[in-house]
Amino acid sequence: MSVVEVLIEGGKASPGPPLGPALGPLGVNIKEVVNSMNELTKDYAGMEVPVKITVDGGKVDISVGTPPTSALIKKELGIEKAKTESATDYAGDISMEQIKEIAKKKRGEMLAASLKGAVKEVIGTCVSMRVKVEGKDAKEMQGDIEEGKVEIENHEKGFI
Repeated sequence: MSVVEVLIEGGKASPGPPLGPALGPLGVNIKEVVNSMNELTKDYAGMEVPVKITVDGGKVDISVGTPPTSALIKKELGIEKAKTESATDYAGDISMEQIKEIAKKKRGEMLAASLKGAVKEVIGTCVSMRVKVEGKDAKEMQGDIEEGKVEIENHEKGFI
């Protein structure tokens, strides 16, 4: 069994390096694998996506991870770069619904057992990216969640 792990732009894998040289010796149809990867990652266009290709006796299994939380936040906001140079400017303002969607996408990779915990993790990334949450400073929103001023339903599928 051989495993190849790569980071590709969603929907834009190509048979050239690094994929071609890594897959060539494994005796798989590179074009087929690349086409499958592009189909599986097309929803992450414009973002780097971790992909793991397992080849076992000619059988190919492709598993796609999720992009970093910061990349998902940037996609939701439609920005390319988070402003972090300024102590007063914000890169954008994200809604709690958008944060919940990101938390759900990242649930398999997070330590949080509840949606509330996962939302707080995503908001933590907003803090470092200088992104407001529902018009508030992200740190302030984390405090509001902790104090119960903002309710997060934990009855989402996949969360306790």
